[in-house]
Amino acid sequence: MTTEWTLAPSSPADASWMAELRAVVMRADLERLGRWDPVRVRQRFLAAFDSAHTSVITVDGASAGLIAVRPETDALWIEHFYLQPAQQGRGIGGQVLREIMATQGDTRPFRLNVLQGSPARTLYERNGFVVDRQDPIDVYLEAPPRLR
Repeated sequence: MTTEWTLAPSSPADASWMAELRAVVMRADLERLGRWDPVRVRQRFLAAFDSAHTSVITVDGASAGLIAVRPETDALWIEHFYLQPAQQGRGIGGQVLREIMATQGDTRPFRLNVLQGSPARTLYERNGFVVDRQDPIDVYLEAPPRLR
């Protein structure tokens, strides 16, 4: 069975539900690392949120997640890539990631970071990301551009 998903532009009005989704998705990893703060996890998202660089992931017509691609001079940063827990493990994340990487039309590499021990790291490595560097909290990954 194929799950229907699409990407839609976000708006400033999406920030609140997106911050809540971030808190839900990241809680277990942040607790494991001793970094969980329910206020800070939301505030960090809201402080960095830019609707111009963020897409809403819709699954079967309903908002189910988000992904942001922030351009920097030397790379495209994939940030705030979250799916509702009920949508995880269905292949949607990999499909969205591949679509984003294939359609940017840019020669800069992709970069992102994940928390140490996060299961999301496997998704990124399956899609061509390799470790650039790491610290006790974060793993920084990079993948070459994909041009169609």
